[in-house]
Amino acid sequence: MVKIATLIGFIAVNATMAVSAAELGGMWGTAAEEEKYYPIVNIPVPTGLPLRTGSFDILPDGRLAVGTRRGDIYFVDGVFESPPAPKYHLFATGQDEIFGLSWKDGAMTATQFGEVTRIQDTDGDGVADRYDTLSNNWGYAEGHEFAFGSKHDPDGNVWVVLGLSGSYKSHNLFRGWAVKVTPDGKMIPVCSGLRSPAGVAPNKEGVMFTIESQGPWNGACSLKHLKQGGFLGHPASYNWYPFVPSMETPAVTPNSPSRMQVEKKRVKELVPPVVRFPYIKMGRSISGFRLDTTGGKFGPFENQFFLGDYTLSIILRATTEKINGVWQGACYPFREGLATGIMNVEFSPKGQLVAGGFTTNRQWPVRGTEPYALQRIDWSGIVPFEIKEINIKKNGFLVNFTKPVDPAVAAKPEVYTVKTYTHIYSEGYGSPEVDHTTPTVTKAVPSDDGMSVMLYLDQITEGHIHDFDLAPMKSKEGGELLHTKAYYTVNEIPEK
Repeated sequence: MVKIATLIGFIAVNATMAVSAAELGGMWGTAAEEEKYYPIVNIPVPTGLPLRTGSFDILPDGRLAVGTRRGDIYFVDGVFESPPAPKYHLFATGQDEIFGLSWKDGAMTATQFGEVTRIQDTDGDGVADRYDTLSNNWGYAEGHEFAFGSKHDPDGNVWVVLGLSGSYKSHNLFRGWAVKVTPDGKMIPVCSGLRSPAGVAPNKEGVMFTIESQGPWNGACSLKHLKQGGFLGHPASYNWYPFVPSMETPAVTPNSPSRMQVEKKRVKELVPPVVRFPYIKMGRSISGFRLDTTGGKFGPFENQFFLGDYTLSIILRATTEKINGVWQGACYPFREGLATGIMNVEFSPKGQLVAGGFTTNRQWPVRGTEPYALQRIDWSGIVPFEIKEINIKKNGFLVNFTKPVDPAVAAKPEVYTVKTYTHIYSEGYGSPEVDHTTPTVTKAVPSDDGMSVMLYLDQITEGHIHDFDLAPMKSKEGGELLHTKAYYTVNEIPEK
């Protein structure tokens, strides 16, 4: 029998803090307006098929591949039609919580708890008949120890992020690490310091990132750079450095409690989170994510990350940029009101965003009420008035929009409310927002085309989330922003 593990290590809610779904309340309150631009389409699932989705891929023939929590792989035709007319075909079964799928060279590579597996149909009957273990060179003993896998990178590698034992310790080999599995099955350790990571994917520059849950040594959910030789924040995985001859154990252990911007100066290997997502306001248990490479088929957000959230049943956006050699960026609201806990997302060839997941019978709440669901978000073709992207500058931030702003409104500094805060970097579970500051917007200069505004601030605080609220902003046509908030994580301030 296939072992069905719980999501204890993944969900960013302490067992002593469990609440009901009803207590989660509302989200941004913009679901009705979002529907005009990005309607949600339900994909029918046959009665009796518990499609608890953990991963997706698109097959060369255009079908959707779905990997499930119970260890099945389905190939589904008709998902991208309007209306959808799905036909489900069971390709493979008997695996163990599939949280990564990638088709390459006529075979499916699946990432599951204990291994990365190459799965093939060698006799052409549409059903897998050959299962080869590419790598199982890490420890696995219990149900907290998730493994999430990427698509194949340009060199044919699959990147795997490995959750801790019991979500707090690293009792088994390489738990809390990110590794690469090569096409010939060699495992290459990349970096340490993870706690309970979820999705893993590249940005537009091809750099690999993972998402991390809130918890010990993680004040909030965050996007992290899988930097070769790096330490990503949780010291439980220090004990496996002796198994990596090319790396030395960091000479310094982070202090607790402290601040990330303090400890990154002490621990030279420490890689700060690229984007931190303020707790509940912007995610509670962020999961799988994917880069929009649709060429504009999904609207004005090409080359941005779209991320699911398990507990809040929402989709978020995030952007990244490299400053002084360090990655950082911002996050933005996108779509609320999905039917279940979102575990993964995938873009279709038509530019639609497919989302799927499930709920559990454990004490971890999910806003969506369905036990499992497969849904699709389409772009209606109407461009919403949104904060498209925020980029840091030496003396402030460049705020880019999806439509031209009203130049008279945009030139008023009082239109922009900015506050900053950070999190306690400690072995304790999560963190409140601390060390608040309130910078002053001294000047706002709209661009000639109205598509951006340069905000000059009297101070930028390293290590802080810069929380933007642009509620008074108007478009050139007099429209209001669909979402007024955005959050930029400052790891570095540009030198020039």
